[in-house]
Amino acid sequence: MAVQSSTSPEMHAAASNGVGSAQFQFFVWREFLWGAMAGAFGEGMMHPIDTIKTRIQSQAILTGSQKEKTIFQMVRTVWSADGLRGFYRGVTPGITGSLATGATYFGFIESTKNWIDESHPDLGGHWSHFIAGAMGDTLGSFVYVPCEVMKQRMQVQGTAASWSPLALKDNAPVKPGGQMYGYYTGMFHARRSFWMEQGLRGLFAGYDITSYGKQKWAPNSNYSISSLFEGLLLGGLAGGCSAYLTTPLDVVKTRLQVQGPTVRYNGWLDAIHRIWLIEGPKGLFRGSIPRITWYIPASALTFMAVEFLRDHFNEGSLDRKDAEKVPNLPIDRKGSIREVA
Repeated sequence: MAVQSSTSPEMHAAASNGVGSAQFQFFVWREFLWGAMAGAFGEGMMHPIDTIKTRIQSQAILTGSQKEKTIFQMVRTVWSADGLRGFYRGVTPGITGSLATGATYFGFIESTKNWIDESHPDLGGHWSHFIAGAMGDTLGSFVYVPCEVMKQRMQVQGTAASWSPLALKDNAPVKPGGQMYGYYTGMFHARRSFWMEQGLRGLFAGYDITSYGKQKWAPNSNYSISSLFEGLLLGGLAGGCSAYLTTPLDVVKTRLQVQGPTVRYNGWLDAIHRIWLIEGPKGLFRGSIPRITWYIPASALTFMAVEFLRDHFNEGSLDRKDAEKVPNLPIDRKGSIREVA
């Protein structure tokens, strides 16, 4: 014998068709805020390591040297030339890009997932996470990529006294017009210079390879992290694995964004081909250790921050441990709760 629910079949059908659900809102605004705060937090904490990674990956362009400096050698180089400030070059556009990326990723993940669960329940589960993640990454990249270009060029330039704006190609200065680009005094100066020198193309240098290589925040996950520890652990593992696997794409992206108006690589396929011929497989994995060292704690801190904000500031939500104890009641097509044997 079925137990009738308080919802009539007509009301249930209307809700299934989206009628009478006027209170449903697509955007879960708090997730945009939590994502922005968490993304900026992770970037700010780990920016010095990202600076070392960027410098190691781009030194073949800047100095023409095929011999990769070790992490400790690069740390000494940055410290001796610029002190502590050198490790935080480009932190402003880095945090700005992470604000946008975190907001769009986490915001659209949750908003799209809720919308799919509400209007297309047959696409729930992994499909909803896949679609939501793709939307979040794509929309976030429109802000992330220009900020990334500014951040990386500011990371490699160091102080005005130590900056050598001479472009190198095949270990020799490019002539004529060997000027790579001038010294950037800040984020807004860099953006204005990009626009005047290269237009929109300069701001979006490396955009195509970014769509292939941009690290996914916890790929293939069910987005059901239930604690700060799980957020720290799973976010770190996901970030570390994807960081290593996408290092070749990150190397190409960095060099395309750093090379400036003097073209060394004609697109990302040409960059992969030339790096492979000149530097071999090792060249495509330059900076993999600092990249992993950066991504593991950065991803872990980002997910941990999101979970902390959700647990402490989301209003009107059940405690997760209590919510797990609530049974899932089977409901038939007529809106009735089926009797469980």
